[in-house]
Amino acid sequence: MTMTDPDIHRILTRTRVIAVVGVSANPVRPSNYVARYLSLKGYRVVPVNPALAGEELFGETVHPSLTEAARHVPDIDMVDLFRRSEHVPPLVDEALEVFPELATIWMQIGIIHDGAAETARARGVEVVMDRCPKIEYQRLFGELRMGGFATGVISSKL
Repeated sequence: MTMTDPDIHRILTRTRVIAVVGVSANPVRPSNYVARYLSLKGYRVVPVNPALAGEELFGETVHPSLTEAARHVPDIDMVDLFRRSEHVPPLVDEALEVFPELATIWMQIGIIHDGAAETARARGVEVVMDRCPKIEYQRLFGELRMGGFATGVISSKL
């Protein structure tokens, strides 16, 4: 299923709390700067990484798993996956089990798993694959123009 721009815009507008699985403490890693950017845009970002459990990133405690994150932040409505495609199915299963209000599974650029996507969709959860919420936010909310990119969101054409 292909997500349209209006679909992604709607997802990014309704989302409030995002669990970022595979987040890094290294500020030059994509998982870190994407999560940091989303937190600066007003999303509550809940970091998940067993290697960093107990540390703090973006004003939140890093959790070792989605299950543990759910114990502290049960209202997560989007899970953003920075894990290789082969690791996606158990993460999707876990997210579906522990987050009753889950609305979106988001798989980052290069991450695609059709089987896990179908499992989530069968439970009424929307799935975005092979895209980045930071890039999509910038593109759909007109922020790429600050970098000199023509987004089509705002145009000078008559």
